[in-house]
Amino acid sequence: MLRRRAWTDDGGSAALEFIVFGLLLLTPIVYLIVALGSIQAHALGAEAGARHLARAIATAEDVEDAGERASRVLDAIAEEYGFARDAMEVSVTCDAAGDCPQAGAMVRVTIRTDVPLPLVPAVLGAEGIARVPVEATAIQKVSRGWGSP
Repeated sequence: MLRRRAWTDDGGSAALEFIVFGLLLLTPIVYLIVALGSIQAHALGAEAGARHLARAIATAEDVEDAGERASRVLDAIAEEYGFARDAMEVSVTCDAAGDCPQAGAMVRVTIRTDVPLPLVPAVLGAEGIARVPVEATAIQKVSRGWGSP
C-alpha cells in the first residue's frame, strides 16, 4: 500500500506544470505582440511619410524644389522610422493630365514597404516569404498659384 501511494502522490508538481505550460502559452503571445508592434511602427512610418511627402510637394515652388523637398522628407522618414531608403517604393501621381505636379491638381502619394517578421531565420528563403506588406496613401491639393513667380 505504501508503495502505490508514492506513485500517485502529486505533491509539488503544480508549480512545475504551471511554469512549463505558462511558458508554452506565453511565448506565442509575446511573439505576436512583438510582430504586431513592428508592423504598426512601419504602418505609422509609411502613413507619416506619405502625408509629409504630399504636403512637401504641394507646397513647393516648382518641380526642382518639389524634388529636393521630397528627397529630404524621404531621408527623414527613413531615419526616424528605421526604414531602408531603397526598401520604400514611392509613387506620385496627379489627377490632372500633363506634368505632375501642377497648379490646382490633386497630388496622390503612395508609399509601400515590406515589414520583415522578427526572428525568422534566413533558411530556404523563409525571410523573403515572412514579410507583411504595408501601404499608405495621402492626397494633397496643389495651390492654384503653384509654379508661378
